[in-house]
Order: sequence, then C-alpha cells, then structure tokens
Amino acid sequence: MDAFIITSLFLCMLFFAIFLKEWYRYTIERQKLIDHVHDVTGYRTYNIRKPETSSERMVKRLLRYGDDYAALGQRFNFFSESHEVEDWLLKAGRPLDLTVARFQGIKIVLALLGLIVGLFFFLLGFPFAQFGLVIWPMIGYFLPIIWIKRKATERQNQLRYDLPEFLDTVSVTLQAGVSLDQSLREVIKFFEGPIREEFSRFNQELDLGVPREKAYEQLLRRNDNPEFQMLIKALVQGMRLGVPIAVTFKAQSENMRRIRKELVKEKAAKASPKVTLITTFVVAPTAIMLIGGLMVLNILENASIFKELFR
Repeated sequence: MDAFIITSLFLCMLFFAIFLKEWYRYTIERQKLIDHVHDVTGYRTYNIRKPETSSERMVKRLLRYGDDYAALGQRFNFFSESHEVEDWLLKAGRPLDLTVARFQGIKIVLALLGLIVGLFFFLLGFPFAQFGLVIWPMIGYFLPIIWIKRKATERQNQLRYDLPEFLDTVSVTLQAGVSLDQSLREVIKFFEGPIREEFSRFNQELDLGVPREKAYEQLLRRNDNPEFQMLIKALVQGMRLGVPIAVTFKAQSENMRRIRKELVKEKAAKASPKVTLITTFVVAPTAIMLIGGLMVLNILENASIFKELFR
C-alpha cells in the first residue's frame, strides 16, 4: 500500500512538472506570435471572440428573416426611404452589419411580430386589446427606425467628444516631424470607438489607391457632426492652399474645445428652467397634498376634541 502511494505521488509530481514545462513553452510561443503580428499589423491588443448569448442568437435569427422580407420592406418604405436608411446606417457605423435591404426587411418582421402579439392579447380578452391590433404592428414597424436614428446620434456625439483629444495628439505628432498618414496610423491605436473606425477606414482607402480628396469626401458623407465636418473641410482647404497641417490641427482642437465648453454652458442654462418647472408643478403640489392630507387625518382623528370645545 505504501509503495502504491509513493508511486502515485511520484507520477503526480512528474505530470505536474510536464504541465509546467508545456505551459512555459505555450507562453513563449504565444508571445512570439503576438510580437510577429504586432510587427506586421502594428496592433498589440486583440479582442477575443466570446460565446454568443441567447439574445445575440435571437437577433441574428431575426436578421436572417429580414433578408426574406427585404423586397416587401422596400415597397412599404413609409418614413424610411432607401436613401434615408443608407444615410442613417452610414452615420451609425453600420451596426450588426446591416444593409438597406436587411433593415427594410426587419421592419416588416417586427411589424408581423407586433400583429401576432396584438392578436394574442385580443384573444385573451385584455382591455383595449382591439386598439393593440393597430398599435403593436406600428410599434414593431417604427422601432428599428427609432433605434437606428438613436445609434447614429450617439455615435456622432461620441465622435464630437473624442475629437479634441485626438487632434491634440495628432498635432503633437505632426510637430515632431511625422507625416500625416503615419501620424494617423500611430495615434488611432490609442483611441476606441467611432474616431478609430473612421480614420482606420480613411487609411485603408488611401492604401487602396483612393485619391485623398475623395477619401475626405467619404468622411464627410459618413459623418454629419459639425465639428468633424469643419475639421475635414479645413484639411481639404489646407491641402489645396499649402497650409501646414500641424497648425490646422492645433487651431481646430482649440476651437472645438471652446465649442464644447459653450455647449456645456448651454446645457447647464437649459437645465435650470427644467428643474424649476419640475419643482413648481411636481414637487411643490405633492408636498402640499401630503401636508394637507396629514392635517385632514389629524382633524378626523381628533374630531371628538373639537366637538367638546364647541359645546
């Protein structure tokens, strides 16, 4: 029995030593591979694909159904003409790899789902369920339109928020003597979100041989943010007139910071009347009703005392 225990411990130690050796080899080879990919692509951080959740699988299934109803959706394009949808998708960064045809089909799929929900409530006898036969399909139809418009607005606001820091970093890099293209390639590695997506696509278009002015036009087409459009137009004008790009970036960053401060002040000024309205029409009446209710309850509880006083 003792020999068996000793043999088992020896084998465990042997296998553990083999495991440590192989793990060390794995980490070394992995680091070599990361360094090689970094030398080729310039990126050192990579996103690991996570397992799909049930909600993600359901969304992908709905998207596949949208392809089936794409032709019908393009016919019934109320409040969502194809050119408008294309513009929304560009400004939203094409979330979920949506195309115009798939988006039009998703509207019809959700409208049909809304009709099924309305019929279900109607058959169960819910109150006002007859109105749901119209309201639920309308909600399903307009829900994708509202969602894509909101995504586009959020993306443009994020672009506006990140732009001053991006311009400052690029300006410092340009003043150090780095070219614009190389500066953009290096700086976007330290940013996330729409600012990285837009300028990465801009660099890819230049690598594919697209003329610089045409690439600038595509940037303007994909983004309707006023500050971003002002920057791109200044770059186009500087390219035509020969103005130093570093000066342009520096001036634009200072201008955008000033605009952002003014927007913050404007929002703060608009918040004060809203707070006053809420206080006047919600908080004050509620407090008065609570105080009055307590007074009425006290009077009702002490009604016998008042009767004795007035006798």
